[in-house]
Amino acid sequence: ANKSICAIPQSFTNNSKMEVAYVYTKKRTEFGKQCRFTDGDTQILESILPTDVYDDDYEQRNPVVTGVDTTRHWSETEVNTERVIIRNASMRHTEGGWPKDVDFTEQSDVKRFRKKVEKDEDYQYSMKSLFPMVQKCIKQNNTVNIYEEYFDAKETDHSSEPPLAKGLAVFRDPSSVARPATSVNWHPEASSGKIAVSYSVLNFQDKRLNDPHMSSSAYIWDITNSNKPIVGIVPPSLLSCLRYNPKNLDTLVGGSCNGMISYYDLRKPNGPTGTCRPVECSAIEKSHHDPVSDVYWISSKTGHQCVSVSTDGQMLWWDTRKLEEPIDRLILETNSKAGEVTLGGSSLEYSTEAGPTKFLVGTEQGIVVSVNLRNKKTNNGITIFDTGAGKHQGSIPTIQRNPSHNKYFMTVGDWRARIWSDDLKNPVITTSYHDSYLTGGCWSPTRAGVFYVTRADGVMDIWDIGHSQNEIAYSHKVSDVSLSSISVEGNTQGGGKLVAVGDANGTVSLLEVCDSLAYPKQNEKSIVNAMFERETKREKNLEVRERDVKRARAQEEERMKIEKGEAEFDVDNQEKDELVRLEDEFFTFVNETYDDSRNE
Repeated sequence: ANKSICAIPQSFTNNSKMEVAYVYTKKRTEFGKQCRFTDGDTQILESILPTDVYDDDYEQRNPVVTGVDTTRHWSETEVNTERVIIRNASMRHTEGGWPKDVDFTEQSDVKRFRKKVEKDEDYQYSMKSLFPMVQKCIKQNNTVNIYEEYFDAKETDHSSEPPLAKGLAVFRDPSSVARPATSVNWHPEASSGKIAVSYSVLNFQDKRLNDPHMSSSAYIWDITNSNKPIVGIVPPSLLSCLRYNPKNLDTLVGGSCNGMISYYDLRKPNGPTGTCRPVECSAIEKSHHDPVSDVYWISSKTGHQCVSVSTDGQMLWWDTRKLEEPIDRLILETNSKAGEVTLGGSSLEYSTEAGPTKFLVGTEQGIVVSVNLRNKKTNNGITIFDTGAGKHQGSIPTIQRNPSHNKYFMTVGDWRARIWSDDLKNPVITTSYHDSYLTGGCWSPTRAGVFYVTRADGVMDIWDIGHSQNEIAYSHKVSDVSLSSISVEGNTQGGGKLVAVGDANGTVSLLEVCDSLAYPKQNEKSIVNAMFERETKREKNLEVRERDVKRARAQEEERMKIEKGEAEFDVDNQEKDELVRLEDEFFTFVNETYDDSRNE
């Protein structure tokens, strides 16, 4: 076999001219056949002529679309695994180990038994043997404090963090018929992670009300388990509102679509484990005549009193221990003496910090009503706020006081949210028009200048008026349908990160906002309070200016009337003088004519 030698130079040395090379060898047969191209005539290698032999085996189609692919074909199969249903079970631990003749709930029996045991020799021997072990553990714990906070006093600044919200869980209504989530109420203890949700259809003559498959139950959910509610509340009618008792955490009060008030106690049999039925219900003939718009627990010695409001124009006070009839009643009228207009209540607000006898009511007519039971002699304690340009152009679904500054409160209605002061009848701050109709809102419990509003297009808007009063801080798309309710977890001491939003299909979405929207900034309360005071002072000055302009205009009109009257008086005098002159001339002429005729 022939060999081919290829020499490739590698390097040269400086001291000698000798070339360093490496020889590659390869057989000639491995080179392959040499290609030789020459010009020649065209040759036909094969010719297949058309034939009609196979026409019967085929059917002509027009048009024909076909695809040819040389890649390997694969099949794709999707499998949906079965859902794992998680159920939470609780266990109750009670104090045990006592003899049968000792009642551990009686302190006298416990002390008597302890004295008897402490005198026993076995007790002293056991204590001596256990003491060294316990002493060693105590010393170890004192040496290393595992609960020590090294940076407790350091505060983290979250102001530079951009606003953000993310979804954590979705709680779907178990009912087969869609019902709007009309109210969402957090458990007073934020650590419990429970929310009470009421579902109701408030549209007049809605077809769903006649559907036998629609459930009337409300539910209590645990935010760690979105598969199944922990308690189902079975009311006499669909609940339009539901609220926890802040003093007794195991009791709730709800308002129904038929106007009844119902009281629930989760400690009753089958309460915490599945189904809870009302302990007391109000008589339907002595209840509201329209669906209950909202209900609140009020400050009382027993902790069993509540107040409700409805679109029938009534505000009723109840004692849940005896719900046969209300303990007090108030008609929401613009003028109790003249009885001009009865206002239908669409929302209610009560805060013990603002005063145990003060209530705020939002009405269907867009007017804000303040009720103070201490001033019942004056128009039944009712104060009507602005009924002109300052009122809403529709129903007010939400009215709520600022948790940090109770003198100021927010109303949400039509396409705008307004902030009011108890000292003025005009709003001090009004937002710009939103892109869609507003259906609700609430304040942040931890940040004084942040509030949330829900819209009919399924978007939740977050405002930070301490930063900007002209634009929305953050918008989040929650659902494809209209949002119906919203509530933020926590109070002024903590919380504010979890937001529960209900929509028209009965779905409650749990959102978590970022730290910049949950944790207060440095001196935020004083800054927001100064802003509220400044806006209130400005509105007062404008009100005084408007009053002065009206007074000056009235004085000018009075002066013009007086001048016009004097001018008319002068004209009258001139006319009277002219008439007297003409009358004198007439009589003079008559007398002269008479004398002349007599002389003749």
